[in-house]
Amino acid sequence: MPDATSVLDHYDVILRPDPSRTVVRPFELEYPEKFRVAGHSRVQAIVDRILSLDDAALAVAQARIVDSLDARHRDVDAMLLRRYDEVAAALPAPPTARDDQRCLIGAYFSEEFSYEAAALFNPSAVLAPDQANAPDGGVRFVLSLRGIGEGHVSSVAFRTGSWTPGSTLTIDPPSVVAVPPIIEGSSVDAGAVVHLHCGGAHEISETVLFPVLPSQRQGIEDLRLVLFTDDDGSTMYHGTYTAFSGADARPELLSGKDFHSFEMRALTGDAAGAKGMALFPRRVGGQFVMLGRQDSESIWLHRSDDILHWAGGGKIVSPRYPWEFVQMGNCGSPIEVDEGWLVFTHGVGTVRNYCVGACLLDKADPSKLLARTPEPILMPSPAERDGYVPNVVYSCGALAVGRDILLPYGVADNFTGFASTTVDRLLAAME
Repeated sequence: MPDATSVLDHYDVILRPDPSRTVVRPFELEYPEKFRVAGHSRVQAIVDRILSLDDAALAVAQARIVDSLDARHRDVDAMLLRRYDEVAAALPAPPTARDDQRCLIGAYFSEEFSYEAAALFNPSAVLAPDQANAPDGGVRFVLSLRGIGEGHVSSVAFRTGSWTPGSTLTIDPPSVVAVPPIIEGSSVDAGAVVHLHCGGAHEISETVLFPVLPSQRQGIEDLRLVLFTDDDGSTMYHGTYTAFSGADARPELLSGKDFHSFEMRALTGDAAGAKGMALFPRRVGGQFVMLGRQDSESIWLHRSDDILHWAGGGKIVSPRYPWEFVQMGNCGSPIEVDEGWLVFTHGVGTVRNYCVGACLLDKADPSKLLARTPEPILMPSPAERDGYVPNVVYSCGALAVGRDILLPYGVADNFTGFASTTVDRLLAAME
C-alpha cells in the first residue's frame, strides 16, 4: 500500500484574506435597555438630527459619502435608498424627506464590513453553471469560502476558476466590488424561507452572504456546496452551513439555481442540531441522504423524504486510528464513483491537529463502510500550519472531473490551498 501522505499533488496557488474587500451592510442602533423610553427610539432621534441639517451641511455630508463609498461600491445611491426604506418602515410614521436626505439617512444606518479581513478558508468547490469558457480538457468551477471579519463574524464569499486535470489551476482575480444581496423575509424558522437576490452582482465573486438573521448573528460558517441532481434530471445547488447566533449553532440550507439568487431555510428534526451536515448529490433509494456528526465524534448517516427534516440516523464511521481518536467528520458532500461513495473525512488527534483522510461507502447502501485510509492524506506541515487556529487543515468539499479530483482546503483557519489526486490513488491508500 502506498504512503497515504503522498496521495496528493499540491498547487502553488494560495488564497489569502484581503482586508480591502468590503461589503455594505445594515448598521443597527438602539439605546441600552435601561435608557429606552417608549415612543422615543434612538433611530427616530438620529433621523430627526439628519433632517435638521441645512442644505450646506447636507452637501458636505453627501460629499463624504461619495469619498467613502463610490470608489469600491456600485449603485451607492440605490443601495442607500433601499436602506432608508428599511429604516423608515420601522418608524411610527415615515419621515417627510427629499431623496438626498433619504440617501443620507440610509448612510447613517449602514456600515462597511471587511468580511475577509482576518481569514479566507474552509472552501468547497462545484462545477460552474456556465462552462462556455472552460479550457480544453478542463472545467470552470465556483468556490465558496468562509471569510472572517470584524468581531470574528463569518460570511460566505465566492471565487471562480478553471481547472484542467493533470495540468493547470487558475483562480480568477476577484472583482474590486462586493455586493450585498437584497433580502426578503426575516426568519428561517420551520417552513419559512428567506430569499436573497444577488442580481446586483455582475460576477459571482461580487456576491457576499453575511449574517442577516438572529440565528446567524455571529456567522454563516463552512458552507458545503453540492450540485444536486434530482430523479427527474433537474439540478439545484444546495449548501448546508452552520448558523451561529453567538450562543447556539444550528444547520441551515442554502439553495439556488445559478448563483444569482438563493433561498435560506432551516433544517428541522432531532438530527438537525449538529455542525457539518453534508448532502449527497442525488437521492439514494428514492430518499435524500445526509452525512452528519451528531455525537461530535463519529460520522453519521441520515435518510429523509423531506430535504428539510432530518431525524434518527446512525453512526457509520467512528475513530479507529490515532490521528482521528478525538473526533471525525466529513469534508463535504460524498462524490459518486464507480466503486461507491467517496467521502473526504477530517480527523482530530494530538494537540488538536486536524488532518484529512478519505473513506469509501457502498453505493446502494451508504451505511456500509467499505474502506478507509489508515493514515491521513493531508496534515498540517511546518510550512503551512500557522494562523488563527494552528495545526488545522480542513475542506468543505472537493470537485471530481471523471476520475480526477481537485481538493481545496483551508489552512490554520486563515488561508486556502489546493491539491489534486485521482480516485485510483485514493482507493490504493485505503484498507
